[in-house]
Amino acid sequence: MQHADILHWLRQHDPERLRPLWRRADRVRRTHVGDAVHLRGLLEISNHCTRRCAYCGLRAPNRSLPRYRMTADEILDACHTAVAFGYGTVVMQAGEDDGIGTPWLADLIREIKAATPLAVTLSLGERPDADLAAWRHAGADRYLLRFETSDRALYERIHPPRPGTRSDRIAILHTLARLGYEAGGGVMIGIPGQTYHTLADDILLFRTLDLDMIGVGPYIPHPHTPLAPQADTPHPDQVPHSSALMACKVLALTRILCPLTNLPSTTAVATVDGAQGHELGLQRGANVIMPNITPIQYSALYQIYPSKASSRETAEQTRATVRRRILALGRTIATGRGDSLNRLRRLAAAPT
Repeated sequence: MQHADILHWLRQHDPERLRPLWRRADRVRRTHVGDAVHLRGLLEISNHCTRRCAYCGLRAPNRSLPRYRMTADEILDACHTAVAFGYGTVVMQAGEDDGIGTPWLADLIREIKAATPLAVTLSLGERPDADLAAWRHAGADRYLLRFETSDRALYERIHPPRPGTRSDRIAILHTLARLGYEAGGGVMIGIPGQTYHTLADDILLFRTLDLDMIGVGPYIPHPHTPLAPQADTPHPDQVPHSSALMACKVLALTRILCPLTNLPSTTAVATVDGAQGHELGLQRGANVIMPNITPIQYSALYQIYPSKASSRETAEQTRATVRRRILALGRTIATGRGDSLNRLRRLAAAPT
């Protein structure tokens, strides 16, 4: 599939004409990663952030947001909950929080690995190479770092770097792969100023980077950010935001181009389409769901975007809802860690 083919599908809005895309993505998913859905326990360990990203409710200038940071004991308790629920992975997510010390997290990773069979995924933003190496040495298995857009000018408008630094998430993804992580990237869909052409470039970049995990979801405006909802009419080539349909098109195209990669049906899609968001993702290429296991008093404060679907349920309620939806589709629930088949392919092909 080439750039022009991707553009064709991104611009297509007719439900009937999109059916072949949905069928192809679902067929590729079934052939390459199967019908089992992997469940990852999402644990939002801190909502502190030093960055000033124009789209995120966790941004440092948002003074209206009460801040929290989970303790090691709280995190360990949540990991044991993940095991009891049958999840194979814990995904520890936070803002770019300098209060999460490198040795502290390394010790915690060792405790989790010693006490549970969980794979550990980290999603902590941009950290120095030494931190990433220390956490990998401690036992972390995966790292998720969405690059949000491959359009450099757009990226710098929405994601200003720390003073005196330059943000280069593509370079960090290469470092993660070199360190032996399962590396995950992804983009937002519908960022103000994003075009169909740049979004097509993003999808092709997924294939070039040979990622093991890819998360895509709609941009959802947050009222306490510079990109808060606006009434202006977008340019015809601009991607509409907060669209479950657009997110599903990107998901389907990504599955076709990256058949062995783990692709989640994201919480953002479920937030935009609460009635069937997760189901649509699973029917259009996804093979992963990340049920939230964050204690509810914290989950409600992890406001990367407003009205987050998972902030309204306890971990037990989310688990029951997700299981019911998966089984209703005739899919099964996977067991074990759910390691990336793409990484296993790469390791098998590497010279000994």
